[in-house]
Parts: sequence; structure tokens; C-alpha cells
Amino acid sequence: MHTAHTDTAHQQQHRIGRAGWLRAAVLGANDGIISIASLVLGIAAAHGTHSSILVAGVAGLVAGALSMAAGEFVSVSSQADVEQADLALEKKHLAADRDYEVEELAGIYVGRGLKPALATVVAKQLMAHDALGAHARDELGISATVKARPLQAALTSAGSFAAGAALPLLAAIIAPGMWFTFCVAGGSLLCLAVLGGLAAYVGGAPIMQGAIRILFWGALAMGVTAGVGALFGAVL
Repeated sequence: MHTAHTDTAHQQQHRIGRAGWLRAAVLGANDGIISIASLVLGIAAAHGTHSSILVAGVAGLVAGALSMAAGEFVSVSSQADVEQADLALEKKHLAADRDYEVEELAGIYVGRGLKPALATVVAKQLMAHDALGAHARDELGISATVKARPLQAALTSAGSFAAGAALPLLAAIIAPGMWFTFCVAGGSLLCLAVLGGLAAYVGGAPIMQGAIRILFWGALAMGVTAGVGALFGAVL
């Protein structure tokens, strides 16, 4: 019985390892749905033709996916550059004064609850195994789990944006004229609710909270954009 319990405990999966790709995927898909649905509804409210709505939607999908990829790549690359600079600086410190670095690491462990003597022993053993890795993890907060991955973030964001944007665009293609606004807005909000709930479930958060949160902002964006489109359509 003890062995079975131990095996089960060892098989537990923590969710922090999903943080990088989950953030990029959810952000991209949400942005795709909200951006294209809002764009389509805004042009429709301004009395745009069906063909002009579809052209704008496709253009928005392509431009948005490329923008997401570029933005994520630049942003996460900057984070990776900072990490590499910090690691290079830490490597110099280790070479210049290793004893001080042992004391520094031991101080961190004391702050986490270890007694000073034990903290020093732990710091020395960890540094004997991998000094830079120990300081990267415990002093700088850099580990393989949360390490910046620019290309992964860029591809995930672009792909998820395109997938999300395709949903309201598909609704715009197949929706009949009198039901156009209802189909695009309703279908987009439904997709947002499902996506928000799924993201919350994967991340271990309350499902309803995740769905309501994204529904509020999605409905707000679509409503404001449609209002602006109607205003400019009336003026023009």
C-alpha cells in the first residue's frame, strides 16, 4: 500500500512546465478571435459589403499572425538576452570569489528556513555539482522549466492566432445576411468561453472564472468596435 501511494505521488504532474506555451497559445487564440470578430463586426456595422468584410478579415488574420509572431519573438528574445547576460555575470562572480558565492547561496537557503550550518553544507554540495546551475536557479530564478524560448513562443502565438481568427472568419463566410451579426458575435463568444474554460482547466484554475473573464473582455471589444463602425458608417 505504501509503495502504491508513493508511486502515485511520484507520477504527479505540476502545471508550471506548461506556462510558456500555454500563455502564448491562449494569448494568440484569444487575440485572433477577438481581433477578427471585432474587425468583421465593425466593418459590417459601417455597412461594408460582404466581400469587403471577408477581404478585411483575411488580411487581419495574416497581419495579426505575423505581428504576434514578431512581437513574441522580439519580446522573449529580449528576455533570453537578459538571462544570458545574468548568467555570464554570475559566471564571472564565481570565478572571481567562489567563497563569497557560497556564502551568498547559503544566505538564500537560510532565508528559506535552513539553519546556517546546514545551509552552508547544502550550498557547497550543490556548487560542487553545478555551481552556475545552482545560482541560476536559486539566486536568479532561471531554470529549464521557465527558460525563455523565443522561437517556440513565436510559432505558438502565430499558429494559435491564425486558428482563433479562422473561427469568426468562417462564421462570416457562412452566416446568412440577416443573421450575420448574431452568428459572428455569438459564435465568437462561445469559442472564447470554451477556450477560457479550457485554459483555466489546463492551468488548474476555476473553469467558470476563466470563461467569464475572457467573455467580458471579448464582448466589450466587439461592442465598442461595432459601435465605432456604426458611428463612422452613419457619418460617411
